[in-house]
Amino acid sequence: MPELKTFGLFAITALAEILGCYLPYLWLREGKTIWLLVPGALSLMAFVWLLSLHPAAAGRVYAAYGGVYIFMAILWLWTVNGIRPTTWDIVGSAVALLGMAIIMFAPRTT
Repeated sequence: MPELKTFGLFAITALAEILGCYLPYLWLREGKTIWLLVPGALSLMAFVWLLSLHPAAAGRVYAAYGGVYIFMAILWLWTVNGIRPTTWDIVGSAVALLGMAIIMFAPRTT
């Protein structure tokens, strides 16, 4: 069950980061209100805080988080942007998630 908790925390962390970058994008590229910067900044602060909640060494957490971020970005592409992922998007996401699992859950000697 710690694996599911770790993945869930990474997924929420990735969502906070993606949202924190997407809202300023809407302002800069889509001409939306500048007020989107406020929830964008709050979302990025949440991202930093959430990333700090993992008990593993920071470098390992950052490396493994990247795999979940890739998966969540492809999911965002599909659900928010309405662009269906290609087979290669899915394969790449699966490889990234496998890398995350190896980094986070491999047996360690202390």
